[in-house]
Amino acid sequence: MQELMRSNDAVLISFVDALLNDADIPHFVADVHMSILDGSIGVLPRRVLVDPDHIDQARRILKDAELGHELS
Repeated sequence: MQELMRSNDAVLISFVDALLNDADIPHFVADVHMSILDGSIGVLPRRVLVDPDHIDQARRILKDAELGHELS
């Protein structure tokens, strides 16, 4: 898996997750449960990891959604 993006913004992560699900791109949102360690203050960002065979397509989808500035 390759990192597509990382963010502390749970709404943004949910939106990217939905975009990738709609496009049937295999991905995984990592560090979702890390808030247990940081006390729910959002210090540790969540990462969106994508299958390497689909990373270019995933990047294109984020750019088309005007989220290119969020790419890792």
